[in-house]
Amino acid sequence: MDTRSGKNQSDPKPQREEKHPRDWERDLEPAHMAGQNIGPTRDKAANSVTAYEIKAMHRILAGYTDDELKQIPVLAEGTRLQQGATYIDLAEQHPTEFKVNGGVTIGREQLIVPKDRVPYPLWNKLIGEEKG
Repeated sequence: MDTRSGKNQSDPKPQREEKHPRDWERDLEPAHMAGQNIGPTRDKAANSVTAYEIKAMHRILAGYTDDELKQIPVLAEGTRLQQGATYIDLAEQHPTEFKVNGGVTIGREQLIVPKDRVPYPLWNKLIGEEKG
């Protein structure tokens, strides 16, 4: 027993509680854990490439150097976005920052870049707020 918190480490997390009979679980909660940021962490680089590796990004980000393009990760189609995190979709005409709620995945035509993996000066340049 953990004496600091007074809780037993084997206590189930609230997200894992069974709220419905097992026979009905799938029908009542088809995406039971969607959007929950728990569990083992995966290598974030495993489901992304850099803007340098995508031919269309050289056209979209024409004023960027190769070194800058190599610092901009673009997430793969089908990747589930992290709840509460900030992103930008470079496929949009006028890209702006956005935050997501749980259960959002990247679509076909999207070029999603996560803010937490881009250096701040480069992020500011991407969103058009380059500080001089």
